[in-house]
Amino acid sequence: MKFSPDKDLTFPQAVELMFEKLGTDKIMALASSVDDHVMVRNVSCLFYDGKVWFKTDKNFRKTQQLYQNPRVALCWSGVQIEGLAQNKGLVVDEPGRRFEGLYQKYLWGSYNKYSHEDTEILIEVSPKFVEIWDTSEDNYAYQLFLDFDAETVEVKQYDQR
Repeated sequence: MKFSPDKDLTFPQAVELMFEKLGTDKIMALASSVDDHVMVRNVSCLFYDGKVWFKTDKNFRKTQQLYQNPRVALCWSGVQIEGLAQNKGLVVDEPGRRFEGLYQKYLWGSYNKYSHEDTEILIEVSPKFVEIWDTSEDNYAYQLFLDFDAETVEVKQYDQR
């Protein structure tokens, strides 16, 4: 779906546009913070059920930060997601093992290198606020702001004709 700022855009359409831009998987920058100590690193993400999913070792520094402060931001190519991270337990314990199957399918290199069944946990990020930078059908820059709690979308055109 390509958007034009002179068209009305509903919140569900904006969410659809966001997940369409992200596709099935992306390597995203994950930012987290505890006591004003900010860290950013790349994580291999999957997108399903309206959430962002990634796995990590339960002993890593980033994981320790997530335990203390679940507020995170993820970014990839003009899509920034601010949300809440939740530890869903060991990857291998997920009912139906959906993440594991999708991870193996779409992110085989990472799956093959970093599969430690006894320490890999599944993290679910629920989007709270999203900012998308893109260009319209007529090649003008714009921003979309999605507020997931209020279920609203705001469109701001950046370029003027």
